[in-house]
Amino acid sequence: MPNHLSILGIIHTAISILAIFAALYALFRSGKIDPAKSGKLYLWLTIVTCLTGLPIMKTGQPTPGHFLAVIILLILPMAVFAKSIKFFGKAADYIQIGSMSFTLLLSMIPATVETLTRLPISAPLAADANASIITTVLGFWTGLFVIGLAQQLFKLKASKKAEAAQAIT
Repeated sequence: MPNHLSILGIIHTAISILAIFAALYALFRSGKIDPAKSGKLYLWLTIVTCLTGLPIMKTGQPTPGHFLAVIILLILPMAVFAKSIKFFGKAADYIQIGSMSFTLLLSMIPATVETLTRLPISAPLAADANASIITTVLGFWTGLFVIGLAQQLFKLKASKKAEAAQAIT
């Protein structure tokens, strides 16, 4: 059974792939997805990805991917403005890093499900979203998220310690 995509589906898929590459570029370039600097392209591409994904309904009703898009769209403003939200205080940088990384993890869920249930076209690797290969790959992304987030937060903490030590001297 061929997996046909609409024109909007093709555009959405292309933008979503670019968003993931933009996130990886930001992570490798600056060690985090900073929405004001290296992660700005990821931010905008992710917003467009979420918005273009909302009208796509191959089953005629919203899917878990639609709900993830809404969640991502709710998290992104908090991440972008975390440093200016007084309530967050000293945790703002940590919240920003965690939120931006979390949006990438959430983005990987529909990316994984759609990829593995559609490719290869002649015999997709997964029959549905509950296939064991999907669970395994999502577990891998979650593990990578935890390790990557821990690394980013430790790096931020060390940077803050160094800044504080430098301010004292």
